[in-house]
Parts: sequence; C-alpha cells; structure tokens
Amino acid sequence: MIPFDPSGAFHPVAEGGELRRLAVRGAAAALSAAALSLGLRVIGTVLLARLLTPTDFGVVAMVTTFSLLLMSFGTSGLSEAVIQREEINESQASNLFWITCVIGLILTIGFAASGPLLARFFRNALVIPVTVGTSIAIFVNGVGTIHSALLKRAMRFTALSVNDLVALVTYTAIATVLALRGWGYWALVGAIVAQVLSLTIGAFWLCRWVPSLPRWGVGTRAFLGFAATVYGRFSANYFTRNFDNLLVGWRFNAATLGFYKKAYDLFALTASQLTAPLDNVALAALSRLNQDPPRFRRYLASSLGIIAFVGLAVSADLTLVGRDVVRLVLGPQWSEAGRIFQLFGPGIAGMLLASTVGWIHLSIGEPGRWLRWTLIESIATALLFILALPWGAAGIALAWSVSYWALLIPSFWYAGQPIGFGISSFVAAVWRYAAASLLACFATATIFRGTAMWAPPTGAGAALEAAVIISSAFVSFYVGAVILLYWGCTPLRQLAGLLRDLAPNRTATNSVAEPV
Repeated sequence: MIPFDPSGAFHPVAEGGELRRLAVRGAAAALSAAALSLGLRVIGTVLLARLLTPTDFGVVAMVTTFSLLLMSFGTSGLSEAVIQREEINESQASNLFWITCVIGLILTIGFAASGPLLARFFRNALVIPVTVGTSIAIFVNGVGTIHSALLKRAMRFTALSVNDLVALVTYTAIATVLALRGWGYWALVGAIVAQVLSLTIGAFWLCRWVPSLPRWGVGTRAFLGFAATVYGRFSANYFTRNFDNLLVGWRFNAATLGFYKKAYDLFALTASQLTAPLDNVALAALSRLNQDPPRFRRYLASSLGIIAFVGLAVSADLTLVGRDVVRLVLGPQWSEAGRIFQLFGPGIAGMLLASTVGWIHLSIGEPGRWLRWTLIESIATALLFILALPWGAAGIALAWSVSYWALLIPSFWYAGQPIGFGISSFVAAVWRYAAASLLACFATATIFRGTAMWAPPTGAGAALEAAVIISSAFVSFYVGAVILLYWGCTPLRQLAGLLRDLAPNRTATNSVAEPV
C-alpha cells in the first residue's frame, strides 16, 4: 500500500457501502487470523511449558511487567490518533514517525539502565540481564508504529493479520529452538525481540512509504494531544492489569509468579482472541458513524449481543473445566496454575464486555472521558488486589473476576452518556445470555458434582475426558436456555448470519442486524 497521493493527502478512504464491506472483510480476516493465532499460541504454550520452568517464566514476567508499558507508547496512543483523525497528510505522518523513533530510543536506554533497580525490588539478580535484553524491543517496536497505523486507517486488516501471524510463528520458532538448546529464560527474551522485529519489518514491507524530514507548523500537535490522553488511559489500565504481577513477584518469588502469570496469560488469551481482532475494525467503522447516533447505537448493541452470546458461554465453561484444560495443555507440573485459572474463569466474560467500552470513547473522540474512568477503575481494582493478597495468587485471581463484574455496568453508564446508550440498553443486550450461562453452569455442576470427572484429573486422558463431557453438557444446557429465554432461535440465526458474512470471499448481506 502507498498511503499518500502526490499531493500528500491520505487516499485509501472508504465511505458508505465500501466502509461496511471493508469492515466485514476486515473482521473476517481478523477472526480467521485469531483462530490460527490461538492454535499457534496453544502449540507454543504446550512446548515451552514443558521445556522451561515456572521460574524462567517468572523472571521474564518481572521485567515485561514494565517493558510492555514502554513498548506501547506508540501503539496505544499515536496509532489510535492516526486511525481516528478525519484527515491526515504525509507531513503529519512523517513528524509522528520521527517522534516515535526518538522517544523509543530514549525509553530503550532508560529502561536498560533501570535493571539494577528492578533487581533490588524483586530481590532477583537475573532481572538485570533480562532488562537489558528486552529493552531492544522498545525501540524496534516504535519504528514500525506509524506504518502499522496507516495500514489500519486504510482498513488493510487482512495484510495486518498475516503480519501478526508471521511474527507469532517467529516468536514460537525462536523460543522453542533456544529452549531446546538449554537457553532457559533467554529463549523467551530472544523470542520477544524477534517477534517485534518481524512485526516492524512486515509493516515496512506492507506500507511502502518513506517518511520525509520533520517539518514545523503542519498540525502535529493535535495528534500528540489525542495520543497523550489515550496513552495516559492505557498506562492507568496497564497499571491495573499488571499491579497483580508486581504484588505477586514482590511478595512471593519467581516460581509463584510463573504459576500465576501462566494462569493469567491463558485467561487474557481467551478474552483477547475473541475481541482483540475486532478492536481495530470496530474503531474504524464506529468512528465513521459518530455523527449518526441511532445507527451507532444499533451497531454497538448488535456487537454486544454477539460478544455476550459467545463470551458468557466460554467464561462459564472454563470455570467448570479450567483445571482440566490446564492439566491437559501444560502438563502435571502446572497443576497450581490450573487451580488459579479456574478462579479467573468467571472474569473472562466481564473482560470481554469491558473491552468494548473503549470502542465508544475513542470512536466519538472522547479519550479524556476514557482516561478519567480508567483512573477510577484502576484505583478500585488495585484496592481489591491489596485486600486479596493474604490469600496468595489465587486470591488475586478471584479479585480480578470480581472487579470486572462490579465495574461493568458503571463503565457503560459513563461511556454511553454522550450517545444516549444507557444502562437499560446494555442490560437489554446481554441479560438473557448472562441468565442462560448461570442456569447452564448450575445444571452442569449439579449433575457432575461428586463424580470422578469432578475430581482433580489423574492424567491427561482423564483431563480430556472430563473436559469434553462436561463442556458438551454445559453447551447443551446453555443453548437450550438461550432459546427458551428468547422464545426462539433468533440469536442463533444472527450468529449464523454474521459467520456467513465473515466467511472468506463473501460480501456483506442484510441478514445480520448491522454487526460491526
């Protein structure tokens, strides 16, 4: 893609029917890539969990708790600014490119120098070399930020999805080879740098644009203001999402953090694979509907319904069989992670639904409101973590689930005020699925409680058998409850219609109630 015409204006612009077609095709590509990505991540997780120790994962997690925040400076701020702005020209994009490079270099040097401080905090000398190694990824990631953002603005999601998959394959391959050679935690460090380098090279290959030299007075300041607000919100949210790692690593040790982090990664992976592929598509589509509130609300409600239908089923099912899944995927040495993962299970649906709040704030150009809410959310969640710390890693996992559900309705109430999307609209979109998941979960637990399948698995075969049978029973109860509560198969038809639209080489139809 060549993003700018000879006059310097951004030219791959979609409107009207073309916008919907690209949004649906983008969602199809993103979801297809998400399915492949999930498979690759599972393969990588299975291999690395058997080649490395919980301590290896824990030491790297101590460092990435901080490095990922710095890596996200451009991708969570400037990227959204490039997508959301009504117009952008080549001079503005060039300025943003050089800004991300300079700031990335400063952050890389500063983070590498912080290794001794982090080692003292965590009381682990291995943190120092890991900090220096992972700092390289901060600069490399910044170099490719604007090129990736321009591809997102042009809704080239198929190309971006392929780029992400190639980077994930690179990560898995490098980590596995180095782990087999006995590199320990260095296998993870090398894979992190290789993955980011792959993403950046791919972004340059897909977006054939060479930035010009920086220029003054071209309107860059407005982008920076928007980006700073979004990154401030991201930082507050990131603090919330990583304060748990900080507490576990500080209070206990690298091995305990390794168990907890692996359970959390499975929890977050489940949620992100269902919503993250849609984030850029939804933002790009809703940003072009922010002047049409009724249509905006219909798109949003339809999206929430689909996410609730799938997400609540996954959340309840993994609460029931999470221990068996972890035993099957990671092996017997990770049984403690399985116990923790079950406590994360109820929060999966809450995380899925909460992630869509950002679609509202960003698409209507209100990152400041998102930042203010995130600060409140961060404080409340951090307090729950502190209260749960005496119960160890398991207590903090449960605090995560409680926090998502306790803050969900207030977050939609606040986000929906500017567009008239109130609590009643949110509840109407999701309550039947919530009730169906509770009924199905209760019925399944009643049937299997006290049986051999409900007990801790004694082997991989027993874990697989329990997961398949219990999940099959739950899905049957859940689908039946949804049909009963809707007095028909409307949700199933809507989901089927959306899946037809998302099928490769299909164009959008009118059979679905305006999905995003």
